[in-house]
Amino acid sequence: MLGGALLAAAPAPSPAPEAASSSPAADAITHHTLALGSRTLSYTARAGTITLRNGDEKPTADIFYVAYMLDGMPPALRPVTFVYNGGPGSATLWLHMGSFGPARVEVGNGAATRPAPYRIVPNTETILDATDLVFIDAPETGYSRITGAGKPGDFFGVDKDVTAFEQFVVRYLTTFDRWNSPKFLYGESYGTTRSAALADALQLNDNVAINGIVMQSTILNFGIDSNAVGGNDWPYVLYLPTETAAAWYHNALPVSGQSLEGVIDRSERFAMGAYANALAKGGRLGAGEYANVARELHQLTGLSEREIRNNNLRVPYSRFENRLFLERGTLLGRLDARFRAQAVDRLADAQPWDPATAAIAAPFTAAINQYLRDNLAYRTTLLYRPNAYAIIGASPDGWDVRHNGVQNTNVEPDLSDAMTFNPYLRVFNAGGYYDFATPFYETVYSLDHLTIDPSLRANITEGFYRSGHMIYIEDAARKQLHADLERWYAQTLGA
Repeated sequence: MLGGALLAAAPAPSPAPEAASSSPAADAITHHTLALGSRTLSYTARAGTITLRNGDEKPTADIFYVAYMLDGMPPALRPVTFVYNGGPGSATLWLHMGSFGPARVEVGNGAATRPAPYRIVPNTETILDATDLVFIDAPETGYSRITGAGKPGDFFGVDKDVTAFEQFVVRYLTTFDRWNSPKFLYGESYGTTRSAALADALQLNDNVAINGIVMQSTILNFGIDSNAVGGNDWPYVLYLPTETAAAWYHNALPVSGQSLEGVIDRSERFAMGAYANALAKGGRLGAGEYANVARELHQLTGLSEREIRNNNLRVPYSRFENRLFLERGTLLGRLDARFRAQAVDRLADAQPWDPATAAIAAPFTAAINQYLRDNLAYRTTLLYRPNAYAIIGASPDGWDVRHNGVQNTNVEPDLSDAMTFNPYLRVFNAGGYYDFATPFYETVYSLDHLTIDPSLRANITEGFYRSGHMIYIEDAARKQLHADLERWYAQTLGA
């Protein structure tokens, strides 16, 4: 699922075994320059591993990372941002090769990308001028491997994952003398779930105060995200603005000429007002109100009133993606609804693959493999794993979704606690309008329900962009997000 929320992934076959290796490859240190307008950044890249250990100091995992450090700056005072994707079980190739590092791969803008060769270009939207960057691959992804006394059950779970990243951060700060650096966390998708719990754990357990958290394509509360739970109507309410945005993008709304922001505002007000109230009434909903809601849903989604009535006013987003252009046999992307493809099965509620995945998976995978070996000179016999989904699916317990003993993962309390414990902690939330993996309005709802003092709400900044899950693959959105982040880092560090 490319950095999307995977928690309910189906089991998959185990990958072919790799040749045994007694130790990871040696760290590779290279030196580079990057032209940013009239300025030139000189920086050092370090690709290597940090070994995690258990309570007996026995190795449990070698965690692969790539760190970019601006030259000529005192490392003890230079900001450092720890960056990771989610899944859970995704490597960090997406943020690494697409967002705000010093290089990125070019992909199709809302359309399929031609096969190799792909273009890896200098990234003029890097935030390396504002902060050093450490891109981290989770256990069994990328070149990270469980080893020694470690076993999958030590890492494959919400709380276990946080513990592993917590130890990595502490060991990195110690190894490279970064204890007095301003510290930031940057997570995408499930990486935002991790960030909320990780910030709380680092502050409470390790006395590591976090200056700021960047949450991109955020999911904090899985309990309000799934309509698989009987009687849970929140997904229909909170996904509606994304459906409206997707229909607007594809000119599928009955009324043309509306602005995106205007129609989204109308959708949000309807979702939390008349629509939420109507769904809450269930079987008590009167015929007249039912008809009014069906009519407005048609205006806001482009679906026919017949389709809406056949679904009892509750159209799952996966069905929306397939049914909006059913007669054409066209389906929309989950990670990014701007992408389209012809459906293999027009009547299926969900397709076996995502048009957005088909468009970007190959270029990102090719780019990270070439870049690490050729540009950063990291030499290893290991295969770079874009994800560990097959390994997690084949492990006896899969992914343990329990957090603090509760089955439905919800880290809203963790983020509330982290912000209350450290009232200087700043949060930047970035969402894509066309993202069905982590709908932007669901995050708005989650952040509105943090149990924090009203004064702390000023520490939360939100930005919304005309893109999907990987906001940065759309050029204008990447530039806008870059400008917003540069401003936010300056404000956070200045404060």
